[in-house]
Amino acid sequence: MEINERRGLLTTSFNPDETLDYLTSIKGTLLNLDNVESTLLNIRYVPDRLIIKPKSFSNYLTALSDQTWENLEELATTVISDLSNQLIARWICVKATVAEGSYPGLGTHEVLIEDRQPEWSNPSLLLRCKIF
Repeated sequence: MEINERRGLLTTSFNPDETLDYLTSIKGTLLNLDNVESTLLNIRYVPDRLIIKPKSFSNYLTALSDQTWENLEELATTVISDLSNQLIARWICVKATVAEGSYPGLGTHEVLIEDRQPEWSNPSLLLRCKIF
């Protein structure tokens, strides 16, 4: 699937109040990463002008499940890049987790990656919220 086609699955709507900083969270499951039954994607972001439509995130996860991923890091960096492009959030964090026991002898495998607009800062919001 082409990058623009994949990103096009992430449809948005307008933020109901752009003057507020607030945290939005959306979670979903991606199937068949590296022959692992499922990978949990947990997204948190502080919206700017747009918010993600939950149904579109579900469609996006289905499309990601149909692609081959070399590793969890590739998946996480692709997701944050796609979401950052579509949302242009003030702050965004992606956590990708493969469940414990998915790889023999290995506990969980997680990737946590974040991005923010250069001038945005609200440490009190992020400190009050459990990031993950």
